[in-house]
Amino acid sequence: MVKYDIIVVGAGHAGCEAAASAASMGSKVLLITMNMMNMAQMSCNPSMGGIAKGQIVREIDALGGNSGIITDLTMIQFRMLNKSKGPAMWSPRAQNDRFLFSLEWRKVLERNKNVDFWQDTVIDIIVKKDKVGGVKTGMGLIFHSKAVILANGTFLNGIIHIGENHFSGGRIGERAATNLTERLVKLGFNSNRMKTGTPVRVDGRSLNFKKMEEQQGDEIPGKFSFTGTPVLTKQRSCFLTYTNAEVHDILRTGFDKSPMYSGRIQGRGPRYCPSIEDKIDRFATKERHQLFIEPEGLDTVEYYVNGFSSSLPEDIQFKALKKVKGFEKAKFFRPGYAIEYDYFPPLQLKITLETRLIENLFFAGQINGTTGYEEAAAQGLMAGINAHLKIQKEKEFVLKRSEAYIGVLLDDLVTKGTEEPYRMFTSRAEYRLLLRQDNADQRLTPVSHSIGLASDERLIRVKEKYQKVETMIQFLKAESLQPVQVNEMLQNLDEREIGQKQKASALLLRPKVTLKGLITSVEKVRDFAEIEDCLDEDIIEEVELMVKYESYLEKEQEVADKMLNLENLTLSQGFNYSELSSLSNEAREKLNKIQPRTIGQASRISGVSPADISVLIVYLGR
Repeated sequence: MVKYDIIVVGAGHAGCEAAASAASMGSKVLLITMNMMNMAQMSCNPSMGGIAKGQIVREIDALGGNSGIITDLTMIQFRMLNKSKGPAMWSPRAQNDRFLFSLEWRKVLERNKNVDFWQDTVIDIIVKKDKVGGVKTGMGLIFHSKAVILANGTFLNGIIHIGENHFSGGRIGERAATNLTERLVKLGFNSNRMKTGTPVRVDGRSLNFKKMEEQQGDEIPGKFSFTGTPVLTKQRSCFLTYTNAEVHDILRTGFDKSPMYSGRIQGRGPRYCPSIEDKIDRFATKERHQLFIEPEGLDTVEYYVNGFSSSLPEDIQFKALKKVKGFEKAKFFRPGYAIEYDYFPPLQLKITLETRLIENLFFAGQINGTTGYEEAAAQGLMAGINAHLKIQKEKEFVLKRSEAYIGVLLDDLVTKGTEEPYRMFTSRAEYRLLLRQDNADQRLTPVSHSIGLASDERLIRVKEKYQKVETMIQFLKAESLQPVQVNEMLQNLDEREIGQKQKASALLLRPKVTLKGLITSVEKVRDFAEIEDCLDEDIIEEVELMVKYESYLEKEQEVADKMLNLENLTLSQGFNYSELSSLSNEAREKLNKIQPRTIGQASRISGVSPADISVLIVYLGR
């Protein structure tokens, strides 16, 4: 039997990114999945990105991952969310063809000669002297490897709930994975239960879209990947409608049969993506809730009812939905359901996603208590990178909170843990103005290239782009514009005219003045931009942001640099904090359990006070 460098268990978004990244860096990878036809399956909504999640997808792409590229190739609608707010909040979101998305992921993996496949269930891991050595499958086969990445999604002892019915399953129509949780618990890991849900699927031919609000994509659609992926030319609309009091009353009649309210579901559900019955219960005074009706693909009539996640009996789900405007004659493909599954609290992990108990065993995705394709894909990418580096005896790859949303995600998981499905928000990032979606390539491609993942072509593209950005910025700071050149433009914008010449960069600080406007109105600016090849949309956007927000960026960078002083103060792994009597009892307990890498990480542990941090700093000084 072939011995592999890395075995990846599970071919969801985490598993696919893990396998692709490790294989691209040179590791021989075996990807084991229960169903080869469902790689990177969009089990819930057929979309990628969204608030903060869009930033993660762009970071994955900048690092050399594949989620951004595949999103672009299978996109049927693009929208940049939060454009009315500052650039730190702008978040790209795509509606995708779920069938093509899975197909494209399979193509990517099959094109990589370092990836082998095996369709089976993993029921055990091989461990010798606290070090992983491979896996055992349901067919009784043993595969040996130097490292193993578990990316099991919602399949570990998964139970599907629909009303009073419940049955084993990892997804509707797919069996659960058993035995593995029990094996890990015997090895000393702690496990717990979580739940998530998915909405009704309906036949679009039976819906009256004229009664709903149409939501079209952006007039000029953007992209997720910084590579040369094609621009979207054909978009599908989504639609918006609402529940009402009659819908709520019908749903309430089924609450006594709801697995959540009857106590059959013990796991915690996602706080920020609640079921429709959760919404009615928690927001009892609200008369209606939004429902987003989203196409599942270009060539299908199936629609996803975003906002109507439910585990109520199917007859009540269908009866209630038919009272929604536009759904009067709706035909249903399948009901919504809840799924309860095992996860392993992530305090048991190192920042690299390697487990603390078993060397070279990594966890990635929903097994760590997260929710969302984007969060899973980011973990898979980082686990794949670090598994490869670990077996090559190279330095671990860690992203700081000031470097990436992915850094925030991993630090939150291993430092704070989670007792409910974790999802990313812009509010979780202290330095979100530095971590914008537009500059992910500048932040991350050079560091990824240095470890051998991002290609030479990617790095060259980034260097050329930001050389043009810097050239254009310096021109705007040096070039003075006369009143005759800009006053007509300012008058049209209802901006105060100038009486004497001003630097172009100073004019650009005005809220209504844009770089596009200057290029259109001022011949000298247009000529320079053409000569220096600075007319691409992404270059114009980057230049404008850098000029308009220069002072804010500098202040945020100063704060980040000050915090880096704490991040650079490293703590010994395995140190017994019980020896420091000046620490509080809670701090000693938490520090011994989590074993933070730095003073900065220690400061973010719940229960570790500023006084405790002062004790640690004094100790390091000694």
